[in-house]
Amino acid sequence: MVLAYVLIFLFVMFTSYFVCCGIKRNAVFLGLIDSPGERKIHEQPIETGGGIGIFAAVIVFFAICQLLLILLEIPQLKTMIPESISIRIDGLMMRSLQLWTLLGLGTILMLLGVIDDRLNLNWMIRISVQTLVAIAAVQQGWRLTIFIDLPVLTCFLSVIWIVGLTNSFNMLDNMNGLSGGVAAICGIFLAYVMFISPNPESLEPQFFVAGFLIVLVAAIVGFLMHNNPFHARLFMGNGGSYFIGFLMAVSTLIATFANDKPQTIFVPLIILAVPLYDMISVIVIRIKNAKSPFKGDKNHFSHRLVDLGLSRTQAVLTIYLTTVICCIGAVLLYQVSFYGAILIFIQIIMTLSLIAILEMAVKYNDQNKKK
Repeated sequence: MVLAYVLIFLFVMFTSYFVCCGIKRNAVFLGLIDSPGERKIHEQPIETGGGIGIFAAVIVFFAICQLLLILLEIPQLKTMIPESISIRIDGLMMRSLQLWTLLGLGTILMLLGVIDDRLNLNWMIRISVQTLVAIAAVQQGWRLTIFIDLPVLTCFLSVIWIVGLTNSFNMLDNMNGLSGGVAAICGIFLAYVMFISPNPESLEPQFFVAGFLIVLVAAIVGFLMHNNPFHARLFMGNGGSYFIGFLMAVSTLIATFANDKPQTIFVPLIILAVPLYDMISVIVIRIKNAKSPFKGDKNHFSHRLVDLGLSRTQAVLTIYLTTVICCIGAVLLYQVSFYGAILIFIQIIMTLSLIAILEMAVKYNDQNKKK
């Protein structure tokens, strides 16, 4: 089983890497060039569209899997494979419609992002399309299960969760390797949770969601070979960040986190705390400064760390480390008592608060210097 996951990871990773190579070579022809500007940190035009490579790697892998499943439905072939695999074929075929619905909705957002990269769409258009896609996802039954018997409320919160995370990874995409790296870290830990948190009905690990997340992480890692904290030869673009954010959000809704320990329902919130912290803090800063929350600026988590004196690479690595700290805390929720969980919540809140205090201290000192 482990070997199979390793081979899958390598296949998807290199598929993403080579598609990204093709995107980079043809970026000028495709019009996928990110030029320097007011909010940009790069000084030279750089090819973008790396998200297409992530998207293509995921689609190619699952298309191959779908073809194999169709072939294995042939009785003569079905008898030739191990029983441990054959007994899962029917279940996988049933989940394939769900899979392609999810990928289809993700494709819409990926295309929205690519168009946005080209045409710089109005924020109302972007939010409207994202909301419609989120509503379609919720109608598939992918919604929050927070023990509230109010379907209208849970559906509304699920739409907010999907749209929020979709935009959080997009907003986090402001330095080399940042959004992709954070997404890869979160995806790895979410996949691990799927293995240690069995499905309440089958009492087996949640292989479907875990496998899906591993494929997504592998595609992201392939892209990170072109764009990481140490160098950038290709940008992800809005298409990639929308696609990643949406899939991460819906994966947490498809999965089951609850068990006999009530605190485990907060696992996805804690694992994804960093992108959510960045989004919420930026929106608060913009509103406080009487600016539109949808107008981009340089008030993001990473920018504020640079203002503290860190280099861009150090800022990204610091955010990676913060993400890992939060993710480890989330995993520990399965191992501790309710009171232990409270301590973990306090630890994570204090970690983010410490960073916020340091950021405010720098801003306060800058204001005093100006006086």
